[in-house]
Amino acid sequence: MSKKVLLFLAQGFEEYEAGVFTEVIGWSRVLGTEPVDMVSTALRPEIKCKWNLIVRPEIEFDKVNPKDFNALAIPGGFEDAGFYEDVYDERFLNLIREFDKEGKIIAAVCAAAMPVGKSGVLNGRNATTYDLCDSFRRKQLVDFGVHVLDKHVVVDKNIITSTGPATGLEVAFTLLEMLTSKKNVDEIKIHMRFTNKS
Repeated sequence: MSKKVLLFLAQGFEEYEAGVFTEVIGWSRVLGTEPVDMVSTALRPEIKCKWNLIVRPEIEFDKVNPKDFNALAIPGGFEDAGFYEDVYDERFLNLIREFDKEGKIIAAVCAAAMPVGKSGVLNGRNATTYDLCDSFRRKQLVDFGVHVLDKHVVVDKNIITSTGPATGLEVAFTLLEMLTSKKNVDEIKIHMRFTNKS
């Protein structure tokens, strides 16, 4: 039985940061040595992304059973586009807590580290988030009891966090390797042409 990732889409999420997950997991499903499935969900029936793309999640949030999934993927987003309205919703914070309680992987790109921090699961643990604009997001993470590291990608046990869109692919590949194997990731990188091997 293949592993399954839940992709949470918040209002105002960044399209690229969601795309890294759908691409890497999609290629793994089609050409990987260890296929992985992905299903998207949201608190709303329709989501307007930061750059105005409109998307519809595959399953309603209240129909999500965490036991059906091995990992949670969270793209970051922008406050002025409504991102924090969704990611700071107690229903989503509870979902994060459930995944962490079971030791399941949580992969957060850029500002997506914020709800992971707010949920409390990063208290006393290492993480990172967006570091520009006077590092105010990092200061907020510190207020959540997080040890903030000045690194592009931080892995603390089951939780992956990162600093911005440019780190998205690394986060997605790290998630895939933690779910499957380095061999599977290497195979996907060949098919996606990240390497010149054939």
